[in-house]
Amino acid sequence: MAAQHSRRSFLTLAGMLTAGSALAACGSNTGRGGSGDTTLHQWYHAYGEDGVQAAVKRYAAAYRGGHVEVQWNPGDYDSKILTALQSSAIPDVFEAQVKLDWVRQKQVVPLDDLLGDAKADFVPELLKSQTVDGHLYGIPQAIDTQVLFYRPSLLQAAKITPPTTVDELVEATKALTKDGVKGLFAGNDGGVSVLMGPLLWSAGLDYLNADNTAVGFDDPRAAAAFGKLRDINKSGGLLLGSPTDWSDPGAFTSKRVAMQWTGLWNLPKIQEALGDDIGVLPFPAMDASGKPSVPVGAYSAMVNARSGNVDAAKAFVKWLWVDQVQDQVEFATAFGAHLPARASLSAKAPKLQSGVGAQVVKFVADGGKIASPAWWSARSNTALSDAVARIAREGANPTQETQKALEVAKAELARARG
Repeated sequence: MAAQHSRRSFLTLAGMLTAGSALAACGSNTGRGGSGDTTLHQWYHAYGEDGVQAAVKRYAAAYRGGHVEVQWNPGDYDSKILTALQSSAIPDVFEAQVKLDWVRQKQVVPLDDLLGDAKADFVPELLKSQTVDGHLYGIPQAIDTQVLFYRPSLLQAAKITPPTTVDELVEATKALTKDGVKGLFAGNDGGVSVLMGPLLWSAGLDYLNADNTAVGFDDPRAAAAFGKLRDINKSGGLLLGSPTDWSDPGAFTSKRVAMQWTGLWNLPKIQEALGDDIGVLPFPAMDASGKPSVPVGAYSAMVNARSGNVDAAKAFVKWLWVDQVQDQVEFATAFGAHLPARASLSAKAPKLQSGVGAQVVKFVADGGKIASPAWWSARSNTALSDAVARIAREGANPTQETQKALEVAKAELARARG
């Protein structure tokens, strides 16, 4: 769901805050229900869509196993969670993405016993992203993904077919640039932040290998893939300096570009602005050795190891995010364009049965890739994104820059694995 801050960027704590009542009091909303004596504190970040806050309070109020107090957290939610996990028993339940350091420091509780037969129904890549050392620490709540939106009318007028390779995307970016319209918008940084992963995947590579024991781009094809972003940046068809960045559809809905890489969560706004003149694509393959892809991410429900009610907190997480399938469908689809975290639930969502929704369900099933793996460190990410920025924006040597980032990532993974 579209958030008031990045949904995948969990920041380094900027300052130490005192835990406890000062944190617990911020933005508190109460959903009380049930006959149990236990009171659980559940935290959410401040979602941007109308209706989400009322919905999660309603879910909490319907729980019969105890009282659940829902706290809505505008502002820097990430830092609040980091602080709370270090020293506070509140929240009992919270949403986040699993971090390796939290597991190593025993700040979160394994949830392996909650899924039961439902495990096979969850999107495997999502569960993998919330798993460390064979244990599951988060139950995915919904899927956010990003796709390439395009205007079919403009492609048809230019006699261009939707691109199926990265080279075709470069050529389409050039050819669609005319009459005051740019070919592509992928963020004001030239696509560095959002296309770094898709470029790796287009070459059949990844940040890490399948079992997180080695860096996944120790291959000359990585430099070749990043070099393609340089081609896009020097094509003359890439929009830069937009008043809004990639996560907002403004450049696309204002008809300043023919194509935009952005979040599926923007689909309602795009449909309102452009009607049926909308197409969607995954990021294309570089060649036959790669494959089309879309990044997937999800906030997951997690349990604070410092909670005084760990078993009760786990029971509530199971009730809401495993058992209450109708609430899960509503949470994912009623307040914007998102996908349920469970494969079978897409069939229960009318919005996902045809058109763009159905296409994106297939994109995720066929080529969904985790945008932020638990074993991929912030330092590794910074090193690689800085390298890709120098390649794309400054024309630096792709092989040399990729090698520098590779050495940082190798050292970081060795440190993490002890």
